[in-house]
Amino acid sequence: MSARERILSRLRAAPAPFSDVAPIAERRQMIPPQKTASEGLSQFIDNARSLGCFVYQVDRSEAVEQIMDLLDGDNSLLSWDEAHLPLDGAHGLLNSLGVAVARQDDGSARVGLTGVNAALAATGSLVLESGPGRYRSASLLPDLHIALMTAEQILPDLETWAAARAHAAFREASNTVIVSGPSKTADIGHQLVKGAHGPRELHVMILSQA
Repeated sequence: MSARERILSRLRAAPAPFSDVAPIAERRQMIPPQKTASEGLSQFIDNARSLGCFVYQVDRSEAVEQIMDLLDGDNSLLSWDEAHLPLDGAHGLLNSLGVAVARQDDGSARVGLTGVNAALAATGSLVLESGPGRYRSASLLPDLHIALMTAEQILPDLETWAAARAHAAFREASNTVIVSGPSKTADIGHQLVKGAHGPRELHVMILSQA
């Protein structure tokens, strides 16, 4: 018997750890959830802004106008497919204003446009699940990330999302990320640097249903 087989044999024969620990009967949430949808919306906006996000509550026309302002003369951007954006005809509207959707590997695009799969009120975070038509490059490659969402996509917290969606998301999505503000790090000399591993600006637009 080789050394490897002897080690594995001993490990398999060892008693399982923590076998006498009872399973968790009730999980307590880290942050108490808000009781109403309006409270959850306010909590999400406050927490997202505290993370350094720019947050807007806009209607359809205001959203397009705000996107054009953020493009600041750029004539292309990276984007999720229209089917995954809560703004009907978004690409057509942008094309009519002289803005094209670039190839997903276009590193010259300064702006990326995505939807979200969920928003977490307790932390102001966004959940993005990559997959067909939901390109991870649109939220990671550009310097400025615009995320479109609706208030109906807001969940109380990560625990709520995990209970409802985590198993399916990790099986179905090619990549799932929890985005909490713009990319930032203070690894070197405790000096905060934005845009180190992703966008240096995150703009969240909450679209009204009207």
